[in-house]
Amino acid sequence: MMEMRRDELVALVLRVAMGAYFTYAGGEKIFVSGIDRFATDIGNYKLAGDGAALAIAYIVPWAEIVAGICFMLGVLRKGSWLAILGLVAVFTFAVGSAWWRGMDIRCGCTGGLEKISYWKKVVEFSAYYLALGFIAWSAWKGRPAEKTSATG
Repeated sequence: MMEMRRDELVALVLRVAMGAYFTYAGGEKIFVSGIDRFATDIGNYKLAGDGAALAIAYIVPWAEIVAGICFMLGVLRKGSWLAILGLVAVFTFAVGSAWWRGMDIRCGCTGGLEKISYWKKVVEFSAYYLALGFIAWSAWKGRPAEKTSATG
């Protein structure tokens, strides 16, 4: 049996935790608060029209669930890492845009009724980016160096 380096173990714990959270968040939007509510939350950001908000509301939660499960299980690691990174980047843009425009809205992240706390989102998103960076660094660090020759 192969021993796991400490950074690999930390990366695994981070992957499982983030994957579980994204799976939970997607499930909450679909099965608890509902797609219609999520579409309303998306519309409150004023970044998409009603039709686009509804389409996004149907796609994002399922993307969160699929990416989260893959991330937790280590299936399609690069793809699920990129999907989670992409979701976080889009969420960062949407929340940052709302903050910039001084909007007092519900986040829509887990389907709750609470108003958005922008500073909490800064901390949350920073933690996501740090965790994703660490996971990528750990995977890159574990790769054997590519062999190149000067003569081709």
